[in-house]
Amino acid sequence: MLLNKPGKKIILLGNEAIVRGALEAGVQFVSTYPGTPASDIGDTFFRIGKSAGVYFEYSTNEKVALEAGVGASFSGLKTLVAMKDFGLNVCLDALGPFVYTGSKGPTVIIVADDPSCHSSAQWEEGTRAISYLTHIPTLEPADPQECKEFTKLAFQISERFKIPVMIRTTTRVAHQRAPVRISNIEYRISNKGRFVKDPRRFVTLPPRVMEMKKELLEKIEKIQTFSEHSKINQINRFPKSISGTGIITSGIGYLYVKEALKDLNLNLPVLKLGFFYPLPEKKIKDFISRAPRQRGEARDESKALSDQKLKKVLIVEELEPYLEKEVERLAKEANCKLKITGKELISEVGELKPEIITLAIAKFANCKLKIENSLKIRNWKLKIPKRFPQLCPGCPYWFVFSAIKKAVDPEKVVFGGDIGCYMLFGLPPLKIQDFLSCMGSSLGIAHGVKKATDQKLITFIGDGTFFHAGIPALINTIYNKSNPLIIILDNGTTAMTGHQPHPGAPATPNGIRIENVVKGCGVKNLRVIDPINQKEFVAAVKEFLNKKEVSVIIARRPCVQIKR
Repeated sequence: MLLNKPGKKIILLGNEAIVRGALEAGVQFVSTYPGTPASDIGDTFFRIGKSAGVYFEYSTNEKVALEAGVGASFSGLKTLVAMKDFGLNVCLDALGPFVYTGSKGPTVIIVADDPSCHSSAQWEEGTRAISYLTHIPTLEPADPQECKEFTKLAFQISERFKIPVMIRTTTRVAHQRAPVRISNIEYRISNKGRFVKDPRRFVTLPPRVMEMKKELLEKIEKIQTFSEHSKINQINRFPKSISGTGIITSGIGYLYVKEALKDLNLNLPVLKLGFFYPLPEKKIKDFISRAPRQRGEARDESKALSDQKLKKVLIVEELEPYLEKEVERLAKEANCKLKITGKELISEVGELKPEIITLAIAKFANCKLKIENSLKIRNWKLKIPKRFPQLCPGCPYWFVFSAIKKAVDPEKVVFGGDIGCYMLFGLPPLKIQDFLSCMGSSLGIAHGVKKATDQKLITFIGDGTFFHAGIPALINTIYNKSNPLIIILDNGTTAMTGHQPHPGAPATPNGIRIENVVKGCGVKNLRVIDPINQKEFVAAVKEFLNKKEVSVIIARRPCVQIKR
């Protein structure tokens, strides 16, 4: 990763290419909260940060990570903050004002979406909506080489326009591996900055905040002009193109389009958008109003378009149809007769796959599938029996589950779940989980259920999740006097996302003991038990389940992977 041989190609994951791009841009401060598919970014900086002269931290949660990044940026440092899609929700309160104040040290925010919910239990989120909500410039790379180059470009945009820039990836972009051509790493002598007081710039209070919004929108106009001329928005022309037909796409969709066109032996002009927000509207209008010439008819980009209007265009994008709606809006002015096809052929549910795009393009272009394409699609539609994921053999959570089964009748108790390996309590053969929402919500929802009913309730939360978002909910439960039994599963690591440290992990110097936090919040009924001691654990569950105040059992036994 720290190899300094300009022009050499090395094989990198998309996430690792982002790290390389940040190093080549001279990043000084990096903060993150681990969450797949973005975890590799933090894990890589964790390994190489000191050698590269970069400050790195695993923050307590994504909001804190972004706020730390804001402070570093206000102090003039080149800053990168990384998270998964749900993490952007957590830090939204801090993101909106930051876009208003703008960045002093160039700042890039990496957000990795997880279409099809490979590692995301709660819901299938597409974070592109937040680009419009907060007016944050957003780039979408398609492969590891673009991950590196777009990261460097994002720092340049941030430095030029004094605004944080977001890079949105997806699971297939973050986790694909490919050769990446590297450049020089820009080493900094120091990663120390200086905060210079400037309340007019850094304090978001009315009436100044309304002026800030106006200034932000003016910045976006300038960035849109920049986007129009950026090489990351490309028109790809092919020989013998089908007349009047084109495709507009972005991100991973572009790779699937290229593969599908090759498999189908089709030559359609493709507009690949690297800028998602602000969109290069003029470039889109030009594309849909003047069909691209065939390759060879014009050698330079300025003469790449003919006077013939496109008749129909296919929009290839993942999840919600943001590009499709924007193209519909622009077509009213540029080409009102244009037939726009998108989500009628490509579902809003689930990630894109080559088979999906091949079938969509074949239907769009009225092209017959070759036998080999038909076989691919037929195999893709086969229903293969699924095996439910299981806890690891030797996982300490098996002992907790066993004790719960011995202590209570599962049919007579409500069970709350949270985000972590113990989510698997909701799947066969365990099946003791009656609600599951988001990080830390097990305690908040449990409190609401207890206030609304007289039912007995046991709720689970992991050690990392407790530090991330559980503490405020615990305080609320105590303050408003309800009495769930809370079991904090302390396995000494953030296991589900790759065993990163957290504030209470044994590997963390001067770690914070969970029991001290719980005591400090005012909990009287508290036990710390190794769940292998089944008799003690069962007795504690039976005793605490009948208490009139909130009770907490800390089930402490190390993750079997850490122990090994």
